[in-house]
Amino acid sequence: MSSDAADLLTSAVKAYDVRGVVGDTLTEEMIEALAAGFVDEIGAAGAEVVVGHDMRDSSPIFAQAFARGATARGAHVVNIGLCSTDETYFASGKWHAPAAMFTASHNPAKYNGIKFSRAGAQGISLDTGLGAIRDRAIAYLKDGLTPVDAPGTYREQDVLADYAAYLRSLVDLSGIRPLKIVVDAGNGMGGMTVPAVLGTAAGLSALPLQIIPMYFELDGTFPNHEANPLEPANLVDVQKAVVAHGADAGLAFDGDADRCFVVDEKGDPVTPSAIAAIVALREIARVRANDPDADITIIHNLITSRFVPEAIRAAGATPVRTRVGHSLIKDEMARTQAVFGGEHSAHYYFREFWGADNGMLASMHVLAEFGSQPLPMSEFSREFSPYVLSGEINSTVASVADSTGRVRAAFADRGTEDSLDGLTITGTVAAGEPFWWFSVRPSNTEPLLRLNVEAADHATMERIRDEVLALIRA
Repeated sequence: MSSDAADLLTSAVKAYDVRGVVGDTLTEEMIEALAAGFVDEIGAAGAEVVVGHDMRDSSPIFAQAFARGATARGAHVVNIGLCSTDETYFASGKWHAPAAMFTASHNPAKYNGIKFSRAGAQGISLDTGLGAIRDRAIAYLKDGLTPVDAPGTYREQDVLADYAAYLRSLVDLSGIRPLKIVVDAGNGMGGMTVPAVLGTAAGLSALPLQIIPMYFELDGTFPNHEANPLEPANLVDVQKAVVAHGADAGLAFDGDADRCFVVDEKGDPVTPSAIAAIVALREIARVRANDPDADITIIHNLITSRFVPEAIRAAGATPVRTRVGHSLIKDEMARTQAVFGGEHSAHYYFREFWGADNGMLASMHVLAEFGSQPLPMSEFSREFSPYVLSGEINSTVASVADSTGRVRAAFADRGTEDSLDGLTITGTVAAGEPFWWFSVRPSNTEPLLRLNVEAADHATMERIRDEVLALIRA
């Protein structure tokens, strides 16, 4: 193996997953080597390992390559086929088996990747095993992949019906008022999971939901728009459709359907922080109903709205503020035994789902709460969005350290500094004045700074936003 190949594989292994260009930074040979390294690193020889894949053209091919590498090192592969990422978490949790999901989530068609899980849907990051898997894979590419004396087996098993039934058991939607919901699957895996969970495709009873489907055809070339609802341009279609159909709300899923975004009846986005607050309060109430004296922990990352921890405390639970990051949140869910965790990026984590994230489950909670009261979504969600958020603003900078230093110096005597995951300044304001805070975080992979601002009103948010951006981009 050339040093170039080792460099390519190294570049594909990110902080929380594997992501690269098909045929370049990701090839079948690399996938086989990564599978072998995965089995060795987690000690899965002689045990079952789940593999699933999304609708990209390369995904089933890569899943088969993974099966070859994993069985060569003694793992018994269970291929669950076409699925959403949270279906692999379901299989990993239910069977207590490690798993690999082939998807590049919201990235364009030329990309693919792997999301690894330990048994029980536990995350793996660069520091907790992914780096070691990479190093083992590089060694296999260099020296060859030697099969063990007792190679593993291979079988296929569909889990969609069981997955849908399990989600239905967690959230009862049967008694809500009738709702008309537009769903934009973005040609991703939501096109398969939504009819199963919210419809009758998996043999479940009909719910009081009229689903208006958009882009449910599975197509890894994403012919209509990128399957990344975090970008406002990719919400335009569902926003227009909600208004055109007179729908009660809209849902938009990303490519592997583990994230879900909500728009109201006017076509306006409901912030992920509002969704986090809605679901957090429901989960607190659920636990309290069974154990009134339970100690309840809810996780939120540092750039969710200030309203999220306020609502959690008001409900008698304990908010835990964390850095941003998928595997990190999963680790914190396990460490704190948190009931729920919410991120600004629309990842929502549930103790009842093995601490893993599930966009479909979050959407069901929102529909259950919304459908149990009479207000339109715009008025209903406003209660959970009392403050003004800027949204994440990225700036390419010559020096992350220099830009951050300018911001720190300018605000040194204007607020309280927090260095958790970058720089957060919470403004010191006189009584009666509008509050504000901002976060400046560096990208893990690019010379970018990510700015998030929140304030009590628009004018204050815009003033702080513009001042900080000028310092970052100076």
